[in-house]
Amino acid sequence: VQLQASGGGSVQAGGFLRLSCSVSRIMFRAYDMAWYRQAPGKERELVASITSGGATTLATPVKGRFIISRDNAQDAVYLQMNNLKPEDTGVYYCSTEERGRRRWGQGTLVTVSS
Repeated sequence: VQLQASGGGSVQAGGFLRLSCSVSRIMFRAYDMAWYRQAPGKERELVASITSGGATTLATPVKGRFIISRDNAQDAVYLQMNNLKPEDTGVYYCSTEERGRRRWGQGTLVTVSS
């Protein structure tokens, strides 16, 4: 599987970004997808997930602000991030589980300034 994330950048608190992840080399529509993030000095954490059927889960800190979605025709998963906070700063990774292993893209950096 190949996972190519994009869309990160630097914004002020209260701003928004939309992350995209292009997926290849798997039958995308059959896979659950997820976004993780890793803040400086912290462990990687799950931010949002979406099943192959479209059911979504959001981590408590981002509920009401972030939206995860997928486009099976484009083999892509998205993370719309609204009302960003400085604590949202980190590297965001697109991820899926393939053949029993968690797979990661290269990450895209999000920096939120106060």
